[in-house]
Amino acid sequence: MKMWAGRFQSETNALVNDFNASIHFDQRLYPYDIQGSIAHSQMLQKQGILSEEDQKQIEQGLLEILDEIQEGKIEFTSEYEDIHMCIEQLLTEKIGAAGKRLHTARSRNDQVALDMRLFVKDHIQKIQSQIIVLSQELLSLAKSNLTTIMPGYTHLQRAQPITFAHTIMAYAQMLRRDLIRLSNTYSLMNESPLGSGALATTTYPIDRFYSAALLGFDKPTSNSIDGVSDRDYCLELLSDLSILMMHLSRFSEEIIAWCSWEFKFIELDDAYATGSSIMPQKKNPDICELVRGKTGRVYGDMMALFTTLKGLPLAYNKDMQEDKESVFDAIDTVEMCLSVLPKMCQTITLYTNTMYQAAKKGFLNATDCADYLTKKGLPFRDAYKITGQIVAFCNEKGASLDELSLQTLKEFHPLFEEDVFEAIDLLNCVKQRNVYGGPSPEQVEIQIEEITRFLAKMGAEHE
Repeated sequence: MKMWAGRFQSETNALVNDFNASIHFDQRLYPYDIQGSIAHSQMLQKQGILSEEDQKQIEQGLLEILDEIQEGKIEFTSEYEDIHMCIEQLLTEKIGAAGKRLHTARSRNDQVALDMRLFVKDHIQKIQSQIIVLSQELLSLAKSNLTTIMPGYTHLQRAQPITFAHTIMAYAQMLRRDLIRLSNTYSLMNESPLGSGALATTTYPIDRFYSAALLGFDKPTSNSIDGVSDRDYCLELLSDLSILMMHLSRFSEEIIAWCSWEFKFIELDDAYATGSSIMPQKKNPDICELVRGKTGRVYGDMMALFTTLKGLPLAYNKDMQEDKESVFDAIDTVEMCLSVLPKMCQTITLYTNTMYQAAKKGFLNATDCADYLTKKGLPFRDAYKITGQIVAFCNEKGASLDELSLQTLKEFHPLFEEDVFEAIDLLNCVKQRNVYGGPSPEQVEIQIEEITRFLAKMGAEHE
């Protein structure tokens, strides 16, 4: 018999029962459902709604069910409909009448809203911990490559000389923002819907502030209708995770490109690459390609939930059952990607000479050549034009700027002196960009220190 039997005179159609049931995916909420139920029973007992004896039986029974689930002794079937009915039915079977009193002053509507908030809070913290680990690996790469010259690109064209450390720290900054976004989502959602009831609270004298405190929330939700119908935090999480995956995908695309023979800036360890079934020479960066591919999956989860929620009237509607699979899938996907990327980063081998030669051949010091003339007193636009003529000449001769003689440079303009070669040396070009946020080793070290302090603070908050 269904836990909600009474109004209905006939059994639910078997097909409808299977269609309606969510137990096959919401079963993973069981620890949160039990946690919330224990807090609810403690609040009921404190308010004199539940006897001390009944509360003790309920709490002990719920803890035993938790152990039995974790030991694999309980099989979840559609007979239970959802995880909330399942736990309540198991409890009633275990302790009898006291189990039937647990649902006093509570609805499945506020119950599922609570379970999802507890689930999301837990996984926000787990994902943040994983982002911190990946960020630390990026910091390690940056520290080791403060003077490793490589081309910086715009429009995928070689643009100006930078360092590998500077490039890597750009991704560390993206991850910093991801951590902040997740913290903001956590802070905004940290209110308990428990006690909202179906939508209009209850006539029992419950203490929502007490149960909220027991469960680690800042306060109860301020409006009971909003309490059961709000899924903003799910959308915010999926938005955060979509942006995070976009960052991981961009990083993966860099790795894929850098591993190709067209770049050959880096190589991944064999443990983080795959081969071809027909081409024996191939070494494919499949891990990065999968991260890039799974990004679209997370975007889909976000759009699916936006579409589900966009036309719902207040308060709770069964459509909201669809929030779980989108959130579960996105979280699982992100956590899987974050579990493999840090270890992959540890195996990266850099071909620093290849990077340097790519920077040297791309006229990346052309801007510095123009700046040299400008500092000698020539208007920048004139210096720009002259440098462009020199680059055209080098292209014709198959030479780089620093391979030209001083005599040849003077033919373009008499302001060139011997110190021009120091000005257009690639490492000096980087060192001279000693502006906050810039690529000079000194400035990148400042970036590393800032991110290191930020990660330490974030890590302390998770302890």
